[in-house]
Amino acid sequence: MTRSSSAELLKSVEYWPNHLLSIAEWSLLPENNRHCRELVDGVLVVAPQPPRHQLAVWRLAAQLERALPRRMAAMARIELLIDEGTPPTVRVPDVLIVGGAAGAEHATRVRPPDVLAAIEIVAPGSRRVDRVMKFAEYAAAGIGHYWLLETEDALRLYTFRLQDGRYIPTGEHVGQVTLELDDLGLPLDLDALTALRPAGVSV
Repeated sequence: MTRSSSAELLKSVEYWPNHLLSIAEWSLLPENNRHCRELVDGVLVVAPQPPRHQLAVWRLAAQLERALPRRMAAMARIELLIDEGTPPTVRVPDVLIVGGAAGAEHATRVRPPDVLAAIEIVAPGSRRVDRVMKFAEYAAAGIGHYWLLETEDALRLYTFRLQDGRYIPTGEHVGQVTLELDDLGLPLDLDALTALRPAGVSV
């Protein structure tokens, strides 16, 4: 992945939306796998996705999916409709654990009541958003669990549970762990999320 040139950057700014987007307009935006796009009070917000970050996202979803019962699903980068009013807010968490019909159908857009846990992997361009803004938004939306994976230096996962409308810390995890999600125990190998495969090992 190459860094955008100045000309490309100026062109993208020139055609940036000059008004608050509606849900209908948001839904019409073309797919873009190079960036994470979210809608915050009708404002389009875009963040780059470093390769190491993307690798951790997909490996985390795969590890969780193997451990979940059939009534649940772990899905990467699907839309979470925080506020469908005017102007709307749509977040795209790195990984969501969802249940009920949304989990069974592998929906591409879910609402907070569908979500059992939201997981964000902190990247250089998302530190304040993940640690402060989404921390408050997900709690206000009633999402029962919030897990925050810090990637600076060693990988470290912080887990929080909703209690009386706010998140309280429930653990700090490294290496191989088993996370508690209501009545489930979910095994995770955190180091494997970004580890390189040994030379000569094929998929």
